[in-house]
Amino acid sequence: MKTYFLFIALIFLSVCLKAQSIADKPLVITVDAKNTAQTIQNIGASGCWFSEGIGKNWPIEKREKMAELLFSKQTAADGTPKGIGLSAWRFNIGGGTAEQGDSSGIRDFRKRVECFLNPDGTYNWNKQTGYQWFLRKAKSYGVENLIGFINTPPVQFTQNGLGYKTVKDHKSNLKPDRYNAYANFITEVMKHFDGEDLHFNYISPVNEPQWDWANKPGQGSQEGSPWSNAEINHVVTLLDASLGQKKLTTKILTPEAGDLTYLYGGKSPSASQIQQLFADNGQYSFSKLKHVPRIVAGHSYFTDNGDSTLYTVRKHLADTARKYGVTYWESEYSMLGEGFRDGTKQKRSQMDCALFLAKVINHDLTVGNASAWQLWNAWEPGNAEWDTRYYLLALKPNAAYTDGEFIITKNLWALGNYSRFVRPGMKRLNTNRDDGLSPVQVAKDVMVSAFTGGENKLVMVVINYTQQPRSIIPDLKNFKGIKKYRTYTTSANLNDDLKPSAQQNLSAAIQLQPRSITTIVFN
Repeated sequence: MKTYFLFIALIFLSVCLKAQSIADKPLVITVDAKNTAQTIQNIGASGCWFSEGIGKNWPIEKREKMAELLFSKQTAADGTPKGIGLSAWRFNIGGGTAEQGDSSGIRDFRKRVECFLNPDGTYNWNKQTGYQWFLRKAKSYGVENLIGFINTPPVQFTQNGLGYKTVKDHKSNLKPDRYNAYANFITEVMKHFDGEDLHFNYISPVNEPQWDWANKPGQGSQEGSPWSNAEINHVVTLLDASLGQKKLTTKILTPEAGDLTYLYGGKSPSASQIQQLFADNGQYSFSKLKHVPRIVAGHSYFTDNGDSTLYTVRKHLADTARKYGVTYWESEYSMLGEGFRDGTKQKRSQMDCALFLAKVINHDLTVGNASAWQLWNAWEPGNAEWDTRYYLLALKPNAAYTDGEFIITKNLWALGNYSRFVRPGMKRLNTNRDDGLSPVQVAKDVMVSAFTGGENKLVMVVINYTQQPRSIIPDLKNFKGIKKYRTYTTSANLNDDLKPSAQQNLSAAIQLQPRSITTIVFN
């Protein structure tokens, strides 16, 4: 028996030593400037629901700081970024549930949104002043892409007069005779903001069309409407014509699938959306519409439960998008499901959440070939210490929502590792590694993505998902003049929020802290 236990102990020691030797051995990452993948168009976030109260009522110094954290590309004297430099900001165009008050049926007053269109057909551009405050701040900071999105048509256009469905029939809540009116409403909003020098690069007329948004009156959770692919084609076709008539250049972003699997499969009336909406011979094809780019937008919710799912869903999506010649945008994600727990029932720390967020971004970019990545949501009320799954800034508002405090979470800096340094127009580079791990195994190890802005500019984002210090050796090919680098590290350490290093020579392995996200900026 003693011999048996000695044998088991030796095996255990051998496994531990092997694991330690792997951790001690630098990981060689080969990056070739000529081995390019997709072009990055933007990395951003939404400012939904809670922006109205903050932008309208909170003290100006708090709002200014929140805007700086999201939009600034400046650095402090020690080189630390003042903000995460978002290159896209999503603006929610409301449906008028705020004017309805309690009769809207939406329980949380903060999720009721004003509408620019009055019931008599006139417009009031002083609505949504809080939302507009942050929209103007995004513009002033130079955010490259302003994106409008709509959860429900104006309530005066809906079948039940509400901003959400009360019947589970998976049909749009828009009245059949109000499709033209809805398209014209959207166009008028775009035209108005063009006149305010707040040009929307994209407008999204439907959102998460697979969800029925059906609740009993008084139990609504938010504005929303389902849409079938036929209905999406109808409204987008009319909107395309309306934008053309007004000579507007805003592009239409669609279909904002509530789950990535609906982009390539499924059986609902709003499934297989790449094939039905974007294929030239698709049943409801957009191929002849001038304002619809070949961009398919989807949300990464509920496709993150397990590393195998995380990988296979995005691989299937990338293969389908490639087959039909479309570009994938990830336009909403937060940790709505339980996948972020990584198999444990324990509470997740701020850094656990930040690492998981980075892992999803990494997979959307490197496996799904996403050209854009946008987070839901910039801020929400919540716990600032544990399970910070939904937001970048945790809010602690007063009851009337006229003031409050905000706490910066590690999620802000996790997203910032990408948004601050991976800029519009940069190309992602395919990478190779020398450890032989499978794509699924990599999701629990060291994950790497690389981006270039030219032959002498390289950015790598490296996620060390393990509990051990690790190191990498970049093997650079077809770059010119790259001899130095600087790192920006986000870890559980209190001050490690994109913490910059001194500039270093590219002559030795680059060290990674345990459970950390490190951006390496070469030259």
